[in-house]
Amino acid sequence: MRTVNCIKYKTELEGLDRPPYPGPKGQEIFDTVSKKAWGEWLSHQTMLINEKHLNMIDPASRALLNEEMTQFMSSTQHAKVEGYVPESKKSD
Repeated sequence: MRTVNCIKYKTELEGLDRPPYPGPKGQEIFDTVSKKAWGEWLSHQTMLINEKHLNMIDPASRALLNEEMTQFMSSTQHAKVEGYVPESKKSD
């Protein structure tokens, strides 16, 4: 098992199996982001795309997601999806 010093959790955690993107950005993520943090980001990214109706062909939408990913991984303030309630907080 390969470990990385995860930039989100500031501790050694299991790393990704391969870079998620080609090029330097993919390598940076591979070297510094854990599987746990990457999985959480993918879920958050999907919510952002759906709720904000982002068009992934649009360079501005891709730039927004890239900025959000940076903020998410650094644990700074990142975009919240309006009206989203995590499953654990929903009351039936």
